[in-house]
Amino acid sequence: MIDLVLIVVMAITALVSFKGFNDPYFLRKYDFHVGSIRAGEQIRMFSSGFLHADLQHLMLNMLTLYFFGPLVVAYLGSVGFLLVYFCSLVAGSLLTLYLHRNEYSYRALGASGAIMGVVFSAVLLQPDARVNFIIPAWIFGLAYMLFSIYGMRARRDNIGHTAHFGGAVGGYLVTLIRMPELLQTELWLVLLLLAPIVLLFVLYKMGKL
Repeated sequence: MIDLVLIVVMAITALVSFKGFNDPYFLRKYDFHVGSIRAGEQIRMFSSGFLHADLQHLMLNMLTLYFFGPLVVAYLGSVGFLLVYFCSLVAGSLLTLYLHRNEYSYRALGASGAIMGVVFSAVLLQPDARVNFIIPAWIFGLAYMLFSIYGMRARRDNIGHTAHFGGAVGGYLVTLIRMPELLQTELWLVLLLLAPIVLLFVLYKMGKL
């Protein structure tokens, strides 16, 4: 049975997203916009995580949360889940703002950063879980982080790869803080998922992003 906290998060996100679908002014007022954030509207770093571009965007994120969220709740509890979710949301926004800080017209929206944090938390907690009943979760997690780095470099689509990566790092860190025993029981996985984070840092220092 899905946890009440998950239902509340999904319901609020859906309500705010539908408001945005029908009110372009509301959408523009609360989406992620570098120029506005740098002018003092920091609320956008949080509010943008409750807005979506269209129904397909919303449904994809909520379905992912529906499948991965209960696993995180089962291991970390409702409070732990909320920490993972909202810390990942903010981490995705912070990384996006940092890497795009001089692109004043840059805009983004969606819960993808928070969702990826939940996904990566689930990967750490149960690496042998199957994605689409085929791919082991740890392989999916590693491949997705590498794909996000590629997308950040290529900039050939409208996907918020930076927010995805930042959210994944947020979920990774919060989960390890909440369950430090993973550093012993799943050390191989902790180090494996750390590799793309180090790679991102190196690429940034080399000016490759």
